[in-house]
Amino acid sequence: MLRLSTVAILVLAIAGVPALGSAQDETVRTVSGGGISVPGWQGAVDAPAAAQGQTVKDTRLMKEGEALHVTTGPAAIYWNPVNTANGDYTVKATFTEPKYMNLNNHPHPYGVFIAGNDVGTVQQSLLYCAAYGNGSFIVRGFGPEPFQMNGPRAQANPAVHKAAGPVQPVTQEIALSVKGDSVSCAINGTVVASYAKADLVAPGKLKSTDGVYGIRFAHNTEGLVEGLTVTRE
Repeated sequence: MLRLSTVAILVLAIAGVPALGSAQDETVRTVSGGGISVPGWQGAVDAPAAAQGQTVKDTRLMKEGEALHVTTGPAAIYWNPVNTANGDYTVKATFTEPKYMNLNNHPHPYGVFIAGNDVGTVQQSLLYCAAYGNGSFIVRGFGPEPFQMNGPRAQANPAVHKAAGPVQPVTQEIALSVKGDSVSCAINGTVVASYAKADLVAPGKLKSTDGVYGIRFAHNTEGLVEGLTVTRE
């Protein structure tokens, strides 16, 4: 059996690599009574989860008042095919994690996606910006393989709200904008990342910045989504 010495574990920790049995080794749960009950909406789990036989029935998307209530399960995207955007536009929504980290043992992200083409298939391409309740964010996509725009780890930014602690509420307004030759993500009104469109619409990344928009949640996460809208420039 492989054993890690105290020194080896310390080296891993310093390097930012989780040691065996760490909080990153989190089992993906299955949501009881899962599925999509919002008319017109569809969903898909990430390819690794699908390869394990999981589907959106292992997550739950439902209405709660005017909000969308998401509970995962495997990481998933959700969209309504009628929600499309092209040219210059901004897609935004407000995300509330009522009980930060209530289903996980470390922070997980959630946010909006744009530029969805062939979504739900092995050829899908899309871009998403997602926030964590610990004050950090990521910008990533599928094209159809996953790609990272701001590095392999979450990036801290003072604009991203922090929960007061586990099971405390935290809210983020997240927006993705396409304008001219650039694509940017704003969180709580502050642009946290911006990229040249040519660096996104490229081999292995996006087919186009036009397409379906929707929402994305990481695994083992629960949240409410309000005000998912598109504004065309």
